[in-house]
Amino acid sequence: MILDVNGVGYELAIPASTYGELGEIGSEAVLLVHTHVREDALQLFGFQTDREKRLFLLLTGVSGIGPRLALAILSGMGTDSLVQAIHRGDVARLVQIPSVGKKTAERLLVELKDRVATLAAEGGSAVETAAPAETTPSTTTGDLVSALTNLGYPRALAEKAAAAALQESPDSGFSAALRLALRSLAR
Repeated sequence: MILDVNGVGYELAIPASTYGELGEIGSEAVLLVHTHVREDALQLFGFQTDREKRLFLLLTGVSGIGPRLALAILSGMGTDSLVQAIHRGDVARLVQIPSVGKKTAERLLVELKDRVATLAAEGGSAVETAAPAETTPSTTTGDLVSALTNLGYPRALAEKAAAAALQESPDSGFSAALRLALRSLAR
């Protein structure tokens, strides 16, 4: 999808579940974005919910699974179904996802079974409405750094500005923290 942010278009790869939740072309959308940096590419991935984004990050942490395959896995099965299949060790269910063979499914189970336990216990709606308190600051910091680097600021400066903004106003939301960070970078 192309996300227009004040006249600047960003190409985001999104899972089918997020696509299904978007409105008509031209309508307003709020997405959580993950920036994947490689030597030869800068890729943006968009998600409708925090739970979907966290599961994507867990999937990309599995050896042999890159962001494109993780996106295909999320598109091939709903978030709740995927978490439950991994939590229960259901290889047969996982191999039904396109691009996932038996070895990949077994690797997912070995590497993620314990890590998805919290996602399985949380259920779908609890995660989407509120992230655990201990992950919110780091998520906000990561989102701020991502936004600032997407605007062209060097990563080191973006990290300093994000840290300063969150220190100045730790309880502010993302938008307020971003404004503070941009003000500090403009000085």
